[in-house]
Amino acid sequence: MQKYGEKEIKEFNIKRKENFWSNNHKKNYVIKIELPEFMCKCPRSGYPDFANIKLKYIPNKKVIELKALKLYINSFINRHISHEDSANEIFDALYDGLNPKWLKIIVDFNPRGNVHTIIKIDSKKK
Repeated sequence: MQKYGEKEIKEFNIKRKENFWSNNHKKNYVIKIELPEFMCKCPRSGYPDFANIKLKYIPNKKVIELKALKLYINSFINRHISHEDSANEIFDALYDGLNPKWLKIIVDFNPRGNVHTIIKIDSKKK
């Protein structure tokens, strides 16, 4: 039987409007969020890949609702997806949903097989 959290993660859609809230402040300020328990699966082997995600952004008209972000990140847990594809997909989904003044994401994967991957994407360099 599927648990309520598993059902919530499986049915989650980051593109829904309720996942992004109005930013009530016009000044520039930086929001920093760390998600230290990211997990996906290697598309070739199926082995789990774990990463620490660090997000920084200067909001424009919207901010992300934190439970929505948590559910979105957890939705990768059973997906077979590469390091590069997962980092870019997360960046693109957040950039599209937030339309921030600036967004930077760092996805620092735990070493596996003597390989340590860190992916950085910055909207200023886009």
